[in-house]
Amino acid sequence: MSTITDVMEFVEENDVKFIRLQFCDIFGSLKNISIMPSQLERAFTEGIRIDPSSIEGFLNIEDSDILLFPDISTLSVLPWRPQQGRVVRFLCHIRRSDKTPFEADSRMVLKCAEDKLKNEGLSLKVGARCEFYLFKINDEGQPVLIPHDIAGSCDIAPVDRGENIRREICLTLEEMGIRPEISQHEAGPGQHEIDFMADSPLKSADNFITFKTVVKTISANNGVYATFMPKPLANQYGSGLHISLSLYKDGKELSLIDEKGRDKTVEGFISGIMSKIREMTAVLNPTINSYRRFGSFQAPYFISWSHNDRSQLIRVPQFDGKCTNFELRSPDPCVNLYLALALIINAGIYGIKNSLKLPAPINESIYKGNVDIKKLDILPKDLDEALSIMEKSEFCKDVLGKVLCDKIISRKKEEWDKFVSGSKYEKGISDFEIKNYFYKY
Repeated sequence: MSTITDVMEFVEENDVKFIRLQFCDIFGSLKNISIMPSQLERAFTEGIRIDPSSIEGFLNIEDSDILLFPDISTLSVLPWRPQQGRVVRFLCHIRRSDKTPFEADSRMVLKCAEDKLKNEGLSLKVGARCEFYLFKINDEGQPVLIPHDIAGSCDIAPVDRGENIRREICLTLEEMGIRPEISQHEAGPGQHEIDFMADSPLKSADNFITFKTVVKTISANNGVYATFMPKPLANQYGSGLHISLSLYKDGKELSLIDEKGRDKTVEGFISGIMSKIREMTAVLNPTINSYRRFGSFQAPYFISWSHNDRSQLIRVPQFDGKCTNFELRSPDPCVNLYLALALIINAGIYGIKNSLKLPAPINESIYKGNVDIKKLDILPKDLDEALSIMEKSEFCKDVLGKVLCDKIISRKKEEWDKFVSGSKYEKGISDFEIKNYFYKY
């Protein structure tokens, strides 16, 4: 689909009866409204007006409406909906009623970051490895904190009871134009992982928000509950969103190590991420529960990098003498990936422009006692600390805009205050976390 005419013909020829216009709030939760085909052309030309006052982090009740404009490139049929009277979706650009850009439009923030990278003569491909848990549902149809199976890493059926669910998820993603690469049972009981192909930052963020919807929907259709909560079980593996990044210049993929030694562009990009990671952790790890995951079961805690060790912040695997991609391992699936990638890209540009250098890699486990951890910086210990760091960050305000940055901080501070007023931060997962994250994410 490249023109409005193409879309209108597709809708008519494929018996499309409902069109979902989708967007996300400032924390990455997917929202939508449905319109009839008769309203689609108007949506493209004039936008569809909605009341934003009840969307988290958008506008106050006294402010004017906002407009949704469908992005033609995101047209996708929803395979789980009826084949007669089909349902399609578009992800949308958001504008104010006067058609000026809306500061809380996460896709716009990422698009600006992509354009900034392009102006530097660079491009980026982003891949994602997302973990999630499947839990049982009780007789009343409500999820319960009992894993769907007791399988472990790379187990097979019948002990892996999610094999057919993962298969259906992957096939559904393919029908929607998203290319999964690998699926497997992960290390935790009832825990799974699906990786999908690298693409542009905006396309990958679009794919991620679609992926989460598909996982939730297909799991529910199979009588189980999927959650992206980072740490639903206290003594088990947490669920991470490992972001793989590859940097390109003039269409050529750059490697950290080349015949001359370290490539300054890639080194600067990775160093920039490490230098800004504490400032952007409140976005990469936006829940109180997110910080339960750090420092255990291979999740990072120290701000370090390695060629081999998977428990460090950034892993730069080396194959045949080259290091063409690197993986950021701290984010979790509750992230708004649009905003996260915007911050990551700008941090990388900062590192390049300031010619930042990488420290020596730590190619052994930090936790075996052979590394002087006193010399290493650490990630924020909890959401409260992460928000305090973000609040002082001119970098975050420059990338996200002061209005959006302040909204994120304000809302999350309210969340923290509610937590500390009714809970103690103990080793076990609190009722507050179960109520606010297990059922929401």
